[in-house]
Amino acid sequence: MSRSYGTFAGAVERRLSAFAHILVLTTALTAAAAFTGAAVAGEAKSGNKSDAKPVKMVVLGDSLSAGLGLSAADAFPAKLQKALKDKGINVEMTNAGVSGDTASGGRDRLDWSVPEGTQAVIVELGANDALRGTDPAVTRAALSDILTRLKARNIAVMLCGMLAPPNYGRDYADRFNTIYPDLAKSFSVPFYPFFLDGVAADAKLNQADGIHPTPQGVDIIVKNILPTVEAFLGPLIGQRS
Repeated sequence: MSRSYGTFAGAVERRLSAFAHILVLTTALTAAAAFTGAAVAGEAKSGNKSDAKPVKMVVLGDSLSAGLGLSAADAFPAKLQKALKDKGINVEMTNAGVSGDTASGGRDRLDWSVPEGTQAVIVELGANDALRGTDPAVTRAALSDILTRLKARNIAVMLCGMLAPPNYGRDYADRFNTIYPDLAKSFSVPFYPFFLDGVAADAKLNQADGIHPTPQGVDIIVKNILPTVEAFLGPLIGQRS
């Protein structure tokens, strides 16, 4: 092999080596850019629930949800809002609980308690009806009217059930307790059977009156009801993504 050919071959080998390095580098950069673009596109497509525009929700209730004897931050609506946020669900919450209110009272103030733009309502009414021995037919009619009017406004509704105390007898309890599952079925709305589940009659979780939950009691209510509320809000969140 001549010296000139060896020199030429060496130069070619060096150029090929350099070209190979450039090719490898270009391929790597292209792959990295493609991966990054796909990741960003996937993130944009999947979205983040907490970044979405908040769902406007109202809790229409009595003192149990209003938070009688508690700070605003310890009331059911505020704690539910926080629990939902921790799950990545952004909600603009309105506490429309009025102490002493009955189902009829909630119906009478429905229009101003649930303003235009509301997308979801949790109805928690009837405890005072049961405590006062109100005719279950009256309670049923009031709740039915609330559900009818909210549905007519295209507002999603979730109904919370209540149970009658035993002091009015078995017949009254049977007539009262069937109101909620009956209405939930006939109106096809999400249903949570007993708002005070896990808290009622537990002295440690109720205030001195034995009726209204403590902050710890509210925590239990929120923990128990949260899966039902998440499922209730699921379709609304999907519409906004």
